[in-house]
Amino acid sequence: MHTATAHSEQTLPESSYQRTLLRMALRTGTVVLGTAFLAVCAHIAFPLPFSPVPLTLQTFAVLLIALTFPPAMAGTTLALYLAEGVCGLPVFAPTGPGGMAQLMGPTGGYLLAYPVAAVCAGFVAIRLARVMPRMAAYVVAGICAIVIVLTFGAGWLGVFTHASAAHVAMMAVLPFLPGEAVKIAAAAGIASAWTRLRKQSA
Repeated sequence: MHTATAHSEQTLPESSYQRTLLRMALRTGTVVLGTAFLAVCAHIAFPLPFSPVPLTLQTFAVLLIALTFPPAMAGTTLALYLAEGVCGLPVFAPTGPGGMAQLMGPTGGYLLAYPVAAVCAGFVAIRLARVMPRMAAYVVAGICAIVIVLTFGAGWLGVFTHASAAHVAMMAVLPFLPGEAVKIAAAAGIASAWTRLRKQSA
């Protein structure tokens, strides 16, 4: 009897430790898969003749990660993505030079904004989902993320090119607004459906 009790007490901490390791492994794997998804979306890129900023699906990936990952995990995923790019991995849009040069180039403001935008959008989505329909909360959170990305990106490009505010808006903001609206709607819809599915299966 005493032997069985001692054995049970010994296995409980081991079982808890194994569950903790499993959770950490799953989170690490999810973060790495998130960076791979970002890289794939970055490579779906279309250069624009009037702007150094290409059309890509990167912001769609940022939005989807922000709305489906916990905020801290979303920020970690975006930070790791930038670190991978700086280390020379081909994760950035192929229209740029890659590596640190791309981070310091005309599109660097967009890239550096991604972790901030993802964390902020995640927190906004969580807060607003308590007081309004989830889809609406996710749309508002997506708008917040895109405002952050475009503000950082346009500000950086303005400093980089010394162009006027109107010229920067034409290069870095206005051409992207219709596409960003579609990406927000798509990411919010997918994230809302995913959250509902998780709650039903819990």
